[in-house]
Amino acid sequence: MKIIKNLNKANVSWALYDWANSAYATTVLAVFFPVFLSEYWSEGADPSVTTSRLGAANSLAGLIIMAAAPVLGTLSDISPVKKKYLAAATITGAISTAAMFFVPGGAWIAALALFTLSSVCFSAGIIFYDALINSVAEKKLLNFVSGVGYSFGYLGGGILLAVNIFTVTNYEFFGLSSSTEAVKYVFVSVGVWWIIFAVPLFLNVKEKHSNKTGKLPFINTLTSSLRQLKITLSQIKEIRSVWLFLIAYWLYIDGVDTIIRMAMDFGLSIGLERNSLITALLITQFVGFPSALITGIMFKGGKGARTGIFITICAYFMITVLGAMMRSELHFYMLAVSVGLVQGGIQALSRSYYASIIPENKEGEFFGFYNMIGKFAVILGPLFIAGTNITARQFGFSQDTASRCGVLSVAVFFILGGIIFYMSGRDRQG
Repeated sequence: MKIIKNLNKANVSWALYDWANSAYATTVLAVFFPVFLSEYWSEGADPSVTTSRLGAANSLAGLIIMAAAPVLGTLSDISPVKKKYLAAATITGAISTAAMFFVPGGAWIAALALFTLSSVCFSAGIIFYDALINSVAEKKLLNFVSGVGYSFGYLGGGILLAVNIFTVTNYEFFGLSSSTEAVKYVFVSVGVWWIIFAVPLFLNVKEKHSNKTGKLPFINTLTSSLRQLKITLSQIKEIRSVWLFLIAYWLYIDGVDTIIRMAMDFGLSIGLERNSLITALLITQFVGFPSALITGIMFKGGKGARTGIFITICAYFMITVLGAMMRSELHFYMLAVSVGLVQGGIQALSRSYYASIIPENKEGEFFGFYNMIGKFAVILGPLFIAGTNITARQFGFSQDTASRCGVLSVAVFFILGGIIFYMSGRDRQG
């Protein structure tokens, strides 16, 4: 296809960073760290204690990146240093992930410290990575290139996760003494994978220079970034399409992230096996690979991105409703396929659409707010589910019904997000 032929070395190299860092999201965040924390680093602790520890670490990492994201984004726009900051985040994140290999059993504080550091670096890196999209793609290719990035992420993250699951379950084949030793090597594999596949971006992507380019002492640069942050806030307020989109994005991406984070817990609560849930996650990854790519091809330009986002919001609304009625393992697998079909699309189109409506040479600071919104979203959704669950129980509903009401409540985020997203485009021509 013509649009695929338009891909150049810079496009592919930029997209490969998604392949690189998605290994952390799938292997560490979603599967092995929570399991290993419970079974090795917190061995003997009550499950509720382990859950609280993990929740506290996730919240701390989220709060740090929420506070830092706008400043980091603005700082990277003062001078052309997005690649340098991305390199620092990548190296630190990869090393702190690989260092989990050396944390002994029972040392949950050290494990959580490395997890928090790596999680902050992972999220910080995304700010600079997202902001580089306008350095590698013209506006007419934003949707497609963004989709390529997410599709690479799904494929790369899925491949390493599958390899690591095979390694852990067949550790003797690799000459390892136990599955515990195998899991330790899993963390090393993620760190190595992250760095190796990040290299093409640093070699082949040329960062756009802003009009503010100049070498200043760090403290002066930081001071300038804080002043610019205040200006950016006022600019966001003045651009109706931007601030309305950010509100809409906060709502619907909250629903998306809540489904990602709560699906495993909900599956376990209705009696599904852990291995079945991991298999479902792999299904989502490999379905998400072609889906994100196809979405980028199908929906071109500003109007195309808006149409695609509307469709995926509606699809997520239906997934939420059907998910609340899920009762069997087959239903969970069907849900995994459905999520895979739209998850990459809504993420890729949201990123490219936002890139198309923000001012030029201010990608870092504007994407700082974009990623801050995304991090804030992961706090509200689970709390909303918990509140709905508790309220339903107080009204006399069974635990099963209350859990399903909690899942169904997520539909509110898609309804409100869709309405506000529609409003955000009423003053634009696409």
